Amino acid sequence: MIQVAPAESCLYPAPAKLNLFLHVVGRRPDGYHLLQSLFIFLDYGDALDIRVRQDGEIRLLDALPGVAMEQNLCWRAARLLQQHGGCRLGADIRLIKRLPMGGGLGGGSSDAATVLLVLNRLWQMDLPRNTLQEIGLRLGADVPVFVFGRAAFAQGIGEILTPWTPAPAAYLVLIPPVHVATPLIFSDPGLTRNTPSVTISALSDGFGHNDLEPIASARYPEVGEHLARLKTWGDARMTGSGACVFLAFPGQAGRAEAEAALARIRYEHASAGLAEIEGFIADGVDQHPLHAFAD
Repeated sequence: MIQVAPAESCLYPAPAKLNLFLHVVGRRPDGYHLLQSLFIFLDYGDALDIRVRQDGEIRLLDALPGVAMEQNLCWRAARLLQQHGGCRLGADIRLIKRLPMGGGLGGGSSDAATVLLVLNRLWQMDLPRNTLQEIGLRLGADVPVFVFGRAAFAQGIGEILTPWTPAPAAYLVLIPPVHVATPLIFSDPGLTRNTPSVTISALSDGFGHNDLEPIASARYPEVGEHLARLKTWGDARMTGSGACVFLAFPGQAGRAEAEAALARIRYEHASAGLAEIEGFIADGVDQHPLHAFAD
């Protein structure tokens, strides 16, 4: 058996993502939607404690409520990687969850990508990044961008990635108290599926919109309400298929302005006798913190 020393106690980051825009430009014969989007990462997200086991067993130390182990993306990522390389090592995986499920921030996909990146190194498999992206695509369309590790213009079903560097900004993210079911949004007959395709040369900060936003807002009124509240401050948008909505505050003063806006929104919410609104502020980053874990 290959001998690898157990990892020291270490938390590996699994950052959130935002879709700065998300256009549905077509549909494949197999039903998958063709997309164009601009992904960035945030300096906020989940974290994972991952340690090597010598017996080949993959254990989740903290199960997600309502998610069977065999459907958990962290467990599935570890098993796929293990099977791909015929690896006889295993892992203990503990997830520290901060990102909401069904929020459009890519939490599960980011967690899976971190498992792939970290175990590829701890198990000394040394698979190239493109192979890890291919494995990630079997887990979900958002996983490859986290393995790719760069802010990117995405095409296809999300797997065709070209690096892109957006302008620095802080982002105010509001979290509606709903769990959006992505298949429900994509299957809605009212979804726009023919937004014209663009080339990367057409992109600019503030470009585009989210085609899924009207559907999610109609099916989940809380999304529309949070979006309307944030739109009073600027060009707010929904990320992914929802539920979270965000607004960029560019420039050196961006974070202070975002903090002031969140404080004001919470004050107005409380003054209206409503429950405390959930949200956070994070800086956009154009490189995944574990980018160096693959070639």
